Amino acid sequence: MPFVLDASITASWAFEDEITPYADRVLDTLAGESAVTPAIWLLEVTNVLVAGERRGRIQPSATAAFLTLLEALPIVVLVDTSWRIMYRLADLARTYNLSAYDAAYLDLAMSQAAPLATLDHALRVAAERAGVPLLD
Repeated sequence: MPFVLDASITASWAFEDEITPYADRVLDTLAGESAVTPAIWLLEVTNVLVAGERRGRIQPSATAAFLTLLEALPIVVLVDTSWRIMYRLADLARTYNLSAYDAAYLDLAMSQAAPLATLDHALRVAAERAGVPLLD
């Protein structure tokens, strides 16, 4: 069964000082299961990597290698092109005190009836409140 992967987990894989045992387990899970992400994931991960380059935390060649690794993983980016998603995300963001970006992950987990993998505390709390299981 696919799970929803958020950018906080993905970004932690790029920086050794940010990796956690949980993030490692999520990466290991991708050996046997696929993940889904909302389209915002592409922008968030790219932004984290470029910001890391600007701060001297990662070299452009390492960014390229990391993106190649991500592309090889069973991660499917789902794009919702309906205008209705804006209303859903606004409602979720208000209800659970989230950014619209984080609401996109919660919305996807809810619509796919899939567990959520995140390191973001507020998103974890929102998922629990919304009855969305967290990936172990």
